[in-house]
Amino acid sequence: MELIIILPIILVFIVLASLKQINQYERGVKFTMGRFSSIMEPGWKILWPIFQTYKKVDMRIKAVDVPDQRAITRDNVPVTVNAVIYYKIADASKAIIEVENFYYAISQYAQTTMRNIVGEVTLDELLAQRDKIAERIKEIVDKETSDWGLKVNNVELKDVSLPESMERTIAKQAEAEREKRAVIINSEGELAAAGNISKAADILATSTGALHLRTLQSINDLSSDQSNTVIFVTPVEILKAFDGFVKKINKDN
Repeated sequence: MELIIILPIILVFIVLASLKQINQYERGVKFTMGRFSSIMEPGWKILWPIFQTYKKVDMRIKAVDVPDQRAITRDNVPVTVNAVIYYKIADASKAIIEVENFYYAISQYAQTTMRNIVGEVTLDELLAQRDKIAERIKEIVDKETSDWGLKVNNVELKDVSLPESMERTIAKQAEAEREKRAVIINSEGELAAAGNISKAADILATSTGALHLRTLQSINDLSSDQSNTVIFVTPVEILKAFDGFVKKINKDN
């Protein structure tokens, strides 16, 4: 009688112990007697105790923070670079079977790849083409880790740190470049102004009475302010005309 009561309790306990839950964002890698047998989809699944085991794999996108890496660029400038890698599990069975710890493995491989890529470019290329370099790192890491069942979605270079002496040199270079552009812009403006003044002078010289009208306009502008003292300079043309008039009177006499 006691055995009849105990057996159902044991069976219920075995069923409950065999029941496993796989969440929507997970997959289960099932092993039967130590061998991979199948992928467990989300939901409640039953595993035979002792004979079957499983490992859960999170299928969501993960972010790996690649710590600061010291490297030397192709033009022998020491820099410190860090990055972040976004990846997800593409094949749960490979992620468990092919590599011991995929999180640690991809982080270490990314660090090595980042140092190698930085060593292949100059400092100017590293600063100006960060997106291109990050894409190159992504391609290399993604190709290698695909055999581990991983898929790299994106790589972002977070920061590029330079030695303090190099930062001062770059700041001086940028300041010199800004001053150079300012001098060029000013000289272009002076050249354009000189051209316009030259054209205006030619027009005044070839137009009869234009110079006199311009002189009168200038005097009028100056006289609008009573605090101004105006010194009138007689144009050369008036003096020549007056000199001709005097010579004519003397000739007639």
